Amino acid sequence: MKKDSRILIAGHRGLVGSAIHRELTRLGYTHLLTRTRAELDLLDIGAVNRFFEEERPEYVFLAAAKVGGILANSAYPADFIRENLILQTHMIDASYRSGVERLLFLGSSSIYPKMAPQPIRESSLLTGPLEPTNRPYAVAKIAGVEMCWSYNRQYGTRYLAALPANLYGPGDNFDLANSHVLPALIRKMVEAARSNAPTVTVWGTGTPRRELLYSDDLAQACVFLMNLDDERYGSLLTENEPPLVNIGTGEDVTIRELAETVAKVVGFEGELVFDATKPDGTPRKLMDVGRLHGLGWKHTTGLEEGIRRTWEQVKDRL
Repeated sequence: MKKDSRILIAGHRGLVGSAIHRELTRLGYTHLLTRTRAELDLLDIGAVNRFFEEERPEYVFLAAAKVGGILANSAYPADFIRENLILQTHMIDASYRSGVERLLFLGSSSIYPKMAPQPIRESSLLTGPLEPTNRPYAVAKIAGVEMCWSYNRQYGTRYLAALPANLYGPGDNFDLANSHVLPALIRKMVEAARSNAPTVTVWGTGTPRRELLYSDDLAQACVFLMNLDDERYGSLLTENEPPLVNIGTGEDVTIRELAETVAKVVGFEGELVFDATKPDGTPRKLMDVGRLHGLGWKHTTGLEEGIRRTWEQVKDRL
């Protein structure tokens, strides 16, 4: 990407999109295209097509999506599959029709089979049953990966899908009703510490393991991938397998260890109570990041450091 390339960041206000926007701005890119949901409804095919015809983006980071934790996925399954299928279909097709050079579609490690061999390789996609609490979202995102691959094969596009590990950072959603595990833990412990509550209840047994990636590290990886030379970028786009790359740390911790680290950072000194009547979700989701490491990128932010950075940036608004 040239510094003046027309670069669209779809979902620029979300956790992923805002981090990509910060990284591109930091690196001196000058023609970043962004629209709020009020300015451009990605569920409206006419509006999307008009935008692409007028703005002609050369590169697209497709970070817009409907996302949430176990509670939100369980409560709104129809919304998760419908909205994600619609918006990604509109964006991928409009990118093809307007001649976008490269598109990076953001998925999630949660679309891999529930019991995939660990660490999870890209080849594990569609090799087993999905986690039931996450199935509608996962099916939609798998369709997005398949769509990128299909357009590459039929139309010669150069679209790549990236599957990050569990993400966290200052742009996250800290609403307890529909947030992921780490922001939910931060919010719970902040409120408990401020009210001098003796305990904090954590969903599940605390035994599942999770790999967590700081959002700014993900953004750096995304920009790295989009800037690969043609040979290395092309090595990810083959006829025989999906154009897919894992983005993660290659390290994981238990939910109990994660909760203890959050407590340490935010200053909660009470007891952690694990509610085993609540779902654990997938037992383990450790990513095989050998493909990305082989291309020359590795994460730089450790878990406690990342949680501390997140906490420092959000504590005044929680």
